[in-house]
Amino acid sequence: MPQRRILLIGGGHSHLEVLRRFAQKPDPGIELTLVSPNALTPYSGMLPGLIAGHYTVADSHIDLPALSRWAQARFVCDRVVELDLYTRIARLAEGGIEPFDLTSIDIGSAPDASVPGAREHAIGVKPVDRFTAAWAALQADAAAGRVRTIVVVGAGAGGVEALFAMQFRLTQTMAGEAPRFALVTDQPHVLPEHATSVRKRLGKLLVARDVVLHTGSAAVAVEAGAVVTANGRHIAADRIIWATSASAAPWLAASSLDCDPRGFLRVNRHLQSVSDPFVFAAGDCATQDGEPRPKSGVFAVREGPPLAANLRHAARHEPLVAFTPQRRTLALITTGARHAVASWGPAAVDGEWVWRWKDRIDRRFCARYRPPEGATRAAPA
Repeated sequence: MPQRRILLIGGGHSHLEVLRRFAQKPDPGIELTLVSPNALTPYSGMLPGLIAGHYTVADSHIDLPALSRWAQARFVCDRVVELDLYTRIARLAEGGIEPFDLTSIDIGSAPDASVPGAREHAIGVKPVDRFTAAWAALQADAAAGRVRTIVVVGAGAGGVEALFAMQFRLTQTMAGEAPRFALVTDQPHVLPEHATSVRKRLGKLLVARDVVLHTGSAAVAVEAGAVVTANGRHIAADRIIWATSASAAPWLAASSLDCDPRGFLRVNRHLQSVSDPFVFAAGDCATQDGEPRPKSGVFAVREGPPLAANLRHAARHEPLVAFTPQRRTLALITTGARHAVASWGPAAVDGEWVWRWKDRIDRRFCARYRPPEGATRAAPA
């Protein structure tokens, strides 16, 4: 029988596990291709540590070409911009096309930058490669005295961790000359998705570190040098970091895939598109019908094993396995230094030991996707 072509779009956490499982158990009946705009993909759990200077890029990123070779998959460094569902062709940003029999999408999300001026005047925390380049420039400008105030918009875990990490790094290098920070959110308090015990611990820490909090202040516009809130206030800033709620890639809905009202691809309990059964999706870019969950890397990691199984099963026309996301997740929220807060339901604990625990978890995760010595070889052309 001819090989079934499976196209993996995006190097997200779920697709890392798909590749690892195909590396461990190759399937001669499947031709696997990964398309990603970056050869190195970041592990989200280590990004605050990368910003703070605790990790290097090598520590916190996975080499996709090497992982693909291990899985005997072809790696294409490009970005998908359109799916033609009738002909089953993915169109790439550089003009190429990739045909497929089955495809899986794991491209993550980006902060919602629909607020006027956000794209022109703010730095999004995603995509990560753009943020890290902007962060390097910000540090240089701060050292030269050109950045005195930094405003972070968005007080979820991602925004709070990014603020703490940037503040720690700049304080380490500039001491008392480091920029001042402010945090802007439309919510009445920081970390609204977490329990009161967690919010109190991190809220007190923000205040203790002289972060100016603007709660209940929806950002309605961004100007050069200021965030404008719904009550008409202009919050001055030399740099604005955008860490608001997630938004979906426009090409998902534009490709006629069935999406939810926010543009995220709707999938069933098999992680399969509700409209096109030869399309699968996982991670932040997807929403599972009947199982709404926050956009978090924790769920993307858990989706990897059932996604890998279902891609094999679908290629063989076998029954698919169901995936039910967990109701409660453990969150380990870093605070800049080698210190973290653990959030589990209503409970919260913190300390340097929590950071060490998180560090071990994160390093083990990344190590899983680094091929053993001598294990990689080029995939068939």
